Amino acid sequence: MTEQRAYRVAEEIKREISDIIRHDVKDPRVTGMISVTGVDITRDLSHAKVFVSIFGSDEEQQITLAALTKATGFIRSEIGKRIRLRHTPELTFQLDRSISYGAYINDVLRKIERKDNIE
Repeated sequence: MTEQRAYRVAEEIKREISDIIRHDVKDPRVTGMISVTGVDITRDLSHAKVFVSIFGSDEEQQITLAALTKATGFIRSEIGKRIRLRHTPELTFQLDRSISYGAYINDVLRKIERKDNIE
């Protein structure tokens, strides 16, 4: 298995999971803006970590993440139908806080810049 193939499969899984969450997951707890930011897949394609960014409070993020985790079996079966692989990888969802952390850093930098302009 080449790393290039694993990368292509990860990108295809990312695209399909985004579509499945947007159109097929009917759980009312999966609301708001959810973005699949990345998929890390093992070289043997047996496991995939799906990183999601969820817009909302910490509590809303945890509720949505729990709902996605509960829907893992459904999402995995949909991936199996859409992507031709010998074995569909096991999926685990993880919260990607990099976008919110980046927004926090930008906010801090803006405050520092304003403070410098005042002095």
